[in-house]
Amino acid sequence: MFQPTGQSSKQKHPKVKVLDPDIDYSKAKSVHSISSWWGIGGIFIVLVVGNITNYTNSHLPDGLRNAHLTHFPAAFIAERAWKDLKILNDFGPKPTGTYTNEVLAVDFLNREISYIDQLKNRNQQLVVQNQIVSGGYVGVYMNKSAANVYRNVQNVVVKLVGRSESTSRHALLLNCHFDSVAGSPGASDDSGSCAVMLEVLRVLSRQSDVNRYSIIFLFNGAEETPLQASHGFITKHPWAADVRAFINLESAGSGGKEMLFQSGPKHPWLIEAYARSVPHPYAQAAAEEIFQSGVIPSDTDFRVFRDVGRIPGMDFAHTANGYRYHTRYDSIDYIPLPVLQRTGDNILALTRAIANGDELGSTERYAQGYMVFYDFLGLFFVSYSADVGLMINLSVVLLSIIIPFLSLARSTSGTHGRQIRSETMTGFLATFLGAGASGVLCFFIGLQLDAIGRSMSWYSSTNLILGVYCCPALLCQCVVHLLCNRLFGSKTTPLSLALKVQARLNGVNLFWGMITLGITFTGYRLAYIFMVLILCSLCSSTLISMLGLQNTVHKWLLLHMLFQIVALAWSTQFYHILMNMFVPITGRIGSSINPDVIVGTLATFATLFSCSYLTPLLFLLKKTDKLIGELVAITLIALVLATSTHVGFPYRDDAVKAPAVQRHYITHTVRKFYDHNGGERYTDAGFLLQELDRNAKKTIEGIAMPDAVTPMREIPACDKELFCAIPFYSIWHQVLFENYWLPGPAPVVRQAVTVSLREKEQLSEHEHRLHLVLKGSFQCSLIIGPKAGSTLKRWSLLSEIPTPIEFNGQRGHFVLLTAGVESEPMNITLDVRHELKKYDGPLVDLLVTTTHWEYHKEHTPVFNRLLARVPGWAHVVPSVAAVNSYTF
Repeated sequence: MFQPTGQSSKQKHPKVKVLDPDIDYSKAKSVHSISSWWGIGGIFIVLVVGNITNYTNSHLPDGLRNAHLTHFPAAFIAERAWKDLKILNDFGPKPTGTYTNEVLAVDFLNREISYIDQLKNRNQQLVVQNQIVSGGYVGVYMNKSAANVYRNVQNVVVKLVGRSESTSRHALLLNCHFDSVAGSPGASDDSGSCAVMLEVLRVLSRQSDVNRYSIIFLFNGAEETPLQASHGFITKHPWAADVRAFINLESAGSGGKEMLFQSGPKHPWLIEAYARSVPHPYAQAAAEEIFQSGVIPSDTDFRVFRDVGRIPGMDFAHTANGYRYHTRYDSIDYIPLPVLQRTGDNILALTRAIANGDELGSTERYAQGYMVFYDFLGLFFVSYSADVGLMINLSVVLLSIIIPFLSLARSTSGTHGRQIRSETMTGFLATFLGAGASGVLCFFIGLQLDAIGRSMSWYSSTNLILGVYCCPALLCQCVVHLLCNRLFGSKTTPLSLALKVQARLNGVNLFWGMITLGITFTGYRLAYIFMVLILCSLCSSTLISMLGLQNTVHKWLLLHMLFQIVALAWSTQFYHILMNMFVPITGRIGSSINPDVIVGTLATFATLFSCSYLTPLLFLLKKTDKLIGELVAITLIALVLATSTHVGFPYRDDAVKAPAVQRHYITHTVRKFYDHNGGERYTDAGFLLQELDRNAKKTIEGIAMPDAVTPMREIPACDKELFCAIPFYSIWHQVLFENYWLPGPAPVVRQAVTVSLREKEQLSEHEHRLHLVLKGSFQCSLIIGPKAGSTLKRWSLLSEIPTPIEFNGQRGHFVLLTAGVESEPMNITLDVRHELKKYDGPLVDLLVTTTHWEYHKEHTPVFNRLLARVPGWAHVVPSVAAVNSYTF
């Protein structure tokens, strides 16, 4: 073919213009490249910021002592509250119905309140009432419905009378509970809250100014049973009708900061009061939505006040150190003065704000909409309406995508929009695929660790999570980015390396933006978590554009990293919140769920959330092998530690004052079975051992050796007895968990609840009424199982009957019956319909379980020897139960 002289065939294909004059992709690296060591430096930055946020999450103000009274006469004094807490703590465990709860704790509260009354300012008026109340309700928890009946539980109620008492009796309610679970002094859950309320009452009663509205202090004595005393107050106390808002103080941990984790419903003025008054904010709307979703196996009196009383309020709880929750380590030894000081400062300020504000006079006027609220490292608090939140989320997402694109397009004089879009989509695809691939990898690691018997290796050494799950997740995300670059990236792109990486970062904006808008438009407020992350990227890209730094060598990167430090502070804060909350929970969710899958999933999310805006920067590294090698090495070291050393042993005693125990419930049980005529069919006895975590079965088998335990659904009684005659005290937990039966000698049971038939009445051809008498004033449970052809239509316990629970192929109605102060015999009627006319045979099976907590003096030598086999790194709650099985 003819060619003009002096021209070659290469001139037919001119080189694409490259904006970076110093780049040659085949031979050299761009001037925009940085040292390979910065990959490791990036990991170091993440760890440093994470440690800073861990410090801010646990930092508490100094506790004030009595000596500070002269300088701060109107302040909360932690030392006085601590002394009250010590008295309650030293009573020991205080289950409802025990002497320590019904006598010692109540006497102390009345005595201390009388001292406060004597030393109050002459302008103040205190009114004290002791309520002994009976009642009940049908509760639905974990999709299980049961009747919750209580008799003679106690409340100590104090009213600090406000100026408006003569004209408007509206009041603010403060609530705590002084009872505890068996085996735990309950210093944090919830005696510490009661000590805080006593000090708040003490401070407010000594000020000369009378509050605008009255404040009611409810010290309730039956929350763990559950939620009974608060129900008794809100349904039967005369002051309940005056309550217009409430503050509930709870604990799901031991010490640390108290978090505002529920508010409303609606009533945004409560959040506004919190925002303007509280000196140490710690609140997340996301925590409210997570808690109310039911994924956390717990509940508070907030539910009763909200659902039964129809009252708006705020729910606070300490969530740190959940390992000690409901164990012997929930003691004053782990509650220093700063914990009480911080909570007291906040609750005192909030109480003053609400009790003297306008809203309490007409709360319904302010009951409009929901609020988005959150704090940033405790430094400041942000709140706005959900409607405003929708506009903010939408604006931030759109601007975060549009501004970087226009900025990059402008830097290329608008000639390379297609390449910018291509790189943006590559960044989005790499982030999306990296998220999925890292999730699959961590899921696989969790399955393998569980398969080799090393489940929960991170339980007491949570730093292992960083190596076992976070590093593999980050490694996987980096590898996916490299693969996507190889598969989808253009090797002849006209964009400089700096512009290419910024376009990839815009793909990350697109990824989080889609998630943010998806959550926003489904009505969840927690979308703000992702919006703040995107906002940091938006701020950096906006400044880069305004200063024209898009194609500079390293200036844009410095600006990006400055804002990413803020983003890291935000994201690692949530890492600590999630791990502090969910890691201890895995020790009490039973064995059916693999906890490594839960923690691996959380770690994958936290890694993506924290590092997604850093991962695309790996293309700036001259070589990526150092970063990949570092991540591989950390992962391998962590896996070796988790699987082959004592570091990976899940549990820890209190030798280093940081207990992380395995939980056990062991019930020494005697069972008696009666026939339709009241004659005793047979009696047996043994021990019920409850499996509360993934590793508990191995411990249970070790405790029982040389004998073997039998899963509860396989014991001989399951063939013929209602619900296998298992001594269920809480249908919500025990039915969901596995239990094991170990035959043994009978325990000493001096008193137990019994049921007898007083009369059987024929109401119609098909309906019968059973008149039963229940004797005994102890905590017990009833399971009422209608015989084939029978249906329970009505009963005298409550106005409604709970949905039957299914267990072992049988259906029964569960009743939890709690007694506080000693009660008289209880008459119960059951109206039963049978499909046959004038049927004269048995109608129902009735299983009655009496559970004695804190019954140590009656433990038999055999039971004590069994308990002695429980390892020191475990916490055991022993009990003695008597099961009586009847047919009527």
